[in-house]
Amino acid sequence: MEERARHGRIGRAQHRRRRRTLEFQPGRSLAGAGRWQPLLTVLGIRLIGPVMTRQSKDLPPTDIQVAICGSAGEGTIAAGDILRSALAEAGYRIISFDTYPPEIRGFGKCIARLRVTTEQAYSLKQQSDVLIALNDEHAIPHISEVRDFGAVIYDGHSIAKLPEGGHVSGHLRAGQLPYPVALRELCEKATGGNRSRNIVALGYLAGVYQLPKEAFLAIITKKFAKKPGVAEQNQAAFETGYAVGAAAFKLDDVAFGPPKRDAATRDVVMISGNAATVRGAVDAGIDCFFGYPITPATSIMERLATEMPKHGKRLVQTEDEISAIGATIGAGYTGARSATATSGPGLSLMQEMLGLGVIAEVPSVVFISQRGGPSTGMPTKTEQSDLAAAIWGGHGDAQKIVIAPTNVEGCYRCAGKAFEMAEAYQTPVIVLLDLYLSNRYETVQFGARPPFEANCSKPRAKAAPGEAYRRFALTEDFVSPRALPGEAGAMHTITGLEHNELGRPNDQGEMHERMSKKRHEKLKAALKHADFTQCKRFGDEGKVKVGLLAWGSTFGECLEAMFQAKAEGISCAAMKVVMLSPFPADQVSAFLDDCDVVLVPEVNYEGQFARLVQAELGRPVVSLARVPGVPMPVDEILESIRRLAASGPRDAARLVRAA
Repeated sequence: MEERARHGRIGRAQHRRRRRTLEFQPGRSLAGAGRWQPLLTVLGIRLIGPVMTRQSKDLPPTDIQVAICGSAGEGTIAAGDILRSALAEAGYRIISFDTYPPEIRGFGKCIARLRVTTEQAYSLKQQSDVLIALNDEHAIPHISEVRDFGAVIYDGHSIAKLPEGGHVSGHLRAGQLPYPVALRELCEKATGGNRSRNIVALGYLAGVYQLPKEAFLAIITKKFAKKPGVAEQNQAAFETGYAVGAAAFKLDDVAFGPPKRDAATRDVVMISGNAATVRGAVDAGIDCFFGYPITPATSIMERLATEMPKHGKRLVQTEDEISAIGATIGAGYTGARSATATSGPGLSLMQEMLGLGVIAEVPSVVFISQRGGPSTGMPTKTEQSDLAAAIWGGHGDAQKIVIAPTNVEGCYRCAGKAFEMAEAYQTPVIVLLDLYLSNRYETVQFGARPPFEANCSKPRAKAAPGEAYRRFALTEDFVSPRALPGEAGAMHTITGLEHNELGRPNDQGEMHERMSKKRHEKLKAALKHADFTQCKRFGDEGKVKVGLLAWGSTFGECLEAMFQAKAEGISCAAMKVVMLSPFPADQVSAFLDDCDVVLVPEVNYEGQFARLVQAELGRPVVSLARVPGVPMPVDEILESIRRLAASGPRDAARLVRAA
């Protein structure tokens, strides 16, 4: 009855469901929960609030995932940003990814998810340990994603204003721990309004877990540095929430173990995939950038607009994607390290100009951040469906170098190496990201010196008197000595027409054969350009039952699934493929030789990478192709591994979509 009086009338079914968990509410005695303690003690576990920890002076490695769910405009993403920044500053490893709608405010759902660990992690977890519900309607579908004994923090004083079944509390299952907090009232008390409910909830979380308050306050001050009044308001909201959370339980231990402090965590920064891409481009010496805004690649241009002037470099926002790629190729022709960035719709517009870069053998770099398609598609959802367009999108035999990073550190390395390869092989290089990787935050340790070469162009030997410069000379390695405009004795012609060695138009079949071979053969050396672009194997050595072959952002989920499969006793290995074109046939084929069956998970409907493998090698693989708009669920990959391990290689007899 006390519960009903506090929250207003609730249905009997809801009341029965909530009664099962009342003993665990903060601020109440834990005597009711004590009846479970003898059994938990036998297991070496004791209840300490929103999570369980083993009784030990040395806490186990921290591995906690927090999800914050709200409506657009409620500060969901801002709260997630403050949380990950503060915990990264405290020394934890972070993987974080936000999902948001195309609407700016008031309509769609926003979710900020972050995984906090002291050991290396490769992806988000399937289940969260804590859910902060800023909006009941949006949070209810995600309660099922909270693990048993996980905590759900919600506004406990809004139930009377919602229809039956519309409040978070009515959807908790037995075993989940409810944390009703008067978010609105506390916010109004602290700030005079309710706009900082997200920060009150964040403070409550930090108080319950005894997280370092000073780190959060410092991040809030930094985030709102240009608005001192807003900073003070949010600090007051955080302090209020923290005090209430800290008073909820008196904990002997805390759920977050101390972060590691060693050489592996020294000089670590928290950075997103797009920000790491920018850092790689700047460290590689980018001279010019030409771009047009498009989600999710826009932040690359925005960050470069801040960074490039510091180094005396130029950035131009063009009128569209066609002019952006045209200017990029033009700057590359002059010897500048130039780049552009776009997404799938922009890539479609750039295809003809990319063909010009191929036939004219002009270095350029194009960053593609994939999103849901086709057409406008789903601008704020992730997908890996532009692989075919990146490799084969242009007309004619226009082979390009295409590389795809698999994590945030990889974004940095691929960005820098792309400029090297563009110069070394005189061709456009596409760096294929996706929304998940572009917007994902990770803690990364960068070296003291950038691992990139400043100039990779093949030098031109001094010509003999009267000898014409052969811009497209057929050399042993198929890479011609390159001269820049204005060099004495290096007059030459460049067009989009097929040409001879001097660059003069030539439409004879024999010359076209020779030049086509030149443009393709020179790229084979790119397979050995850098250790970073080599295929890498993880997991069991030698022969295995199930192999995972993955590219791009999905590789992290594959690793998590592989480790879980190995823990279940399944012989399993995974291979990371960074270089997609030219295709590393020898390395992938050797991996397939070691596997009874190979699973290829990817976030596109057609299984484009699986089809690429089959086309290049003529060998069967099993395709796990999904388009959920979010990262590939680890559980789906793991279940496919289990099925394939149980059924044997016969399921790999043909290319299939795993059900």
